[in-house]
Amino acid sequence: MTGETITRARLSEAVYQEVGLSRVESAELVESVIAEISGALERGEMVKISSFGSFAVRQKGQRVGRNPKTGQEVPISPRRVLVFRASHALKSQINHGLTDPREGGSRAANATAAKVKSA
Repeated sequence: MTGETITRARLSEAVYQEVGLSRVESAELVESVIAEISGALERGEMVKISSFGSFAVRQKGQRVGRNPKTGQEVPISPRRVLVFRASHALKSQINHGLTDPREGGSRAANATAAKVKSA
């Protein structure tokens, strides 16, 4: 991991560089897309972005939790939570980075093969 964070400003700059809109128009476009996604999730709609993933709001019921310090039972109120599921295409793209192109396979598979050879 590189520790970098993608921000709205960075997205706007990428739109500016790739599409050729002005910086102001790029920022407005990014804000518009984020507002549309947020609005749909607020309304309880699922948001699917092809080759990226889907966002959904899930309702969690009330349950009993425990205070880790005291062990006392505490009611946890019902709430809505945001869930993201990555698409298979995104998962493949992310996991493709685990393959060492010089060796022609995954690092884990190559490490296992090396252990078998040395045994």
